[in-house]
Amino acid sequence: MKNTTAETCVPIDISDADIYEAMSDIPGYLDITPGDFKEVYLRAYQHAIQRLTRTVRVTEIMTRDVAYVLRATPVREVAELMAKRKISGVPVVEAGGSVAGVISHRDFLEAMGGSKFGTFMEIIADCLRGSGCLSVEVRTQRAEDIMTCPAITATQETTVMEVADMMARRGINRIPVVDDKGLLTGIVSRADVVRSTVLG
Repeated sequence: MKNTTAETCVPIDISDADIYEAMSDIPGYLDITPGDFKEVYLRAYQHAIQRLTRTVRVTEIMTRDVAYVLRATPVREVAELMAKRKISGVPVVEAGGSVAGVISHRDFLEAMGGSKFGTFMEIIADCLRGSGCLSVEVRTQRAEDIMTCPAITATQETTVMEVADMMARRGINRIPVVDDKGLLTGIVSRADVVRSTVLG
């Protein structure tokens, strides 16, 4: 995976004036140009981010209070939970606590529109045209009927960098975290990964 973390996480654009000021703060003579100074700083920042993401485990950044649903949870209740918690996805768990799948807003989109619609707003537009609300078709379904499975999960020993790579390769925004028995213990989102690299 191409590493663009350092490029996206540099907090501000450093100007030559900023560099001159920083160099003047350091006692003695520095035999380095502002351009070299900036390059060294950016490379050091990149190495620091890489070091942190290779060593930080997902258990240090994951959300432990996980909103989840069971296989038999009605789809309506899943939507209500996601709306109440202001989240875009939830794990679907078995009665024993193992992860069976994941439901995201994309699963709702697929269940309500399939290949006919590409975006949520196209579904809304179709409903407003009087074609009939597509949510009627999924009202009687359960979580297991629309979930994506098998779920992509991480273990408690998975590093932030490994999770970031999994998200990039799979095109997903959240990954449930399981213990050594496969039971749900948390969830890590793309926002958690970004936040961990910024705050480092």
